[in-house]
Amino acid sequence: MNKERQFSVQKAVRLAELDLPSDLKNLSYPQCSALCDEIRSLLIGTVLKTGGHLASNLGVVELTLALHRNFDSPKDRIVWDVGHQAYVHKILTGRADALPKLRQADGLAGFPKPSESEHDTFITGHSSTAISAAFGMAEAMRISGDHDHYAIAVVGDGAMTGGLAYEGLNNAGKSRSNLIVILNDNNQAISKNVGAIAKYLTKIRSSSDYVRAKWKLESVIRKAPAIGDQMAVKLKSAKDKLRKNIVQTTIFEDLGFVYLGPVDGHDSEALDEVLELAKDYRRPVLVH
Repeated sequence: MNKERQFSVQKAVRLAELDLPSDLKNLSYPQCSALCDEIRSLLIGTVLKTGGHLASNLGVVELTLALHRNFDSPKDRIVWDVGHQAYVHKILTGRADALPKLRQADGLAGFPKPSESEHDTFITGHSSTAISAAFGMAEAMRISGDHDHYAIAVVGDGAMTGGLAYEGLNNAGKSRSNLIVILNDNNQAISKNVGAIAKYLTKIRSSSDYVRAKWKLESVIRKAPAIGDQMAVKLKSAKDKLRKNIVQTTIFEDLGFVYLGPVDGHDSEALDEVLELAKDYRRPVLVH
């Protein structure tokens, strides 16, 4: 945490006052909520003039804030898929002043663009490429001896209908890389999602009590002084043996990922909690 810039929890803060993205880690939850409101107002006021993808960005404000509170971009590599959900990411990495020229000549790109910012790690459209790209980055970190940083793929449920996403899951699942996949599941792409995968994700959402209770309990146990992590490992081992007999696993667990979720993508505290837990595993994790 940045120790040099602390903010009173009672003081409202605005984007223009912040050293982005580092100051985001020091904000209270009321300040986070107010900042999200400011970002949404900025998006609405700008995108209605410039054109662009408004709804998809309004939906990821809290998630994007949580990513930058819990990870250290660009040392931690965030890959967006769909790329047009990255407007908030651009705002929170110091590019709010350039937003009025969004998608204009010599202006701010509508997708992540590495030549525009070191925080944009990969050029992504709506093409299901993020998991494979992020896995490659995570493997490069592991091979080079960097075990302290992460590659995070933020993937929309529409992008999860593409076969390349499952190639990435298949390749990554049995690795020991610090890969975290965020499945941003709003049951909507350019139009309503169709097909077996869309139905499967709906089934997970509608039967989520078990998986939500599972990661909540583990999060509480890990906070126990001294023995929390050991208890969590033993609990997971016993739980996995029981689950294999009586509870159907998710496809993501069958592919080798730890599955955490479903999580409310607009609850900043829940997002912070699940992302911190995901980091503790130090192996491929999918947060839904």
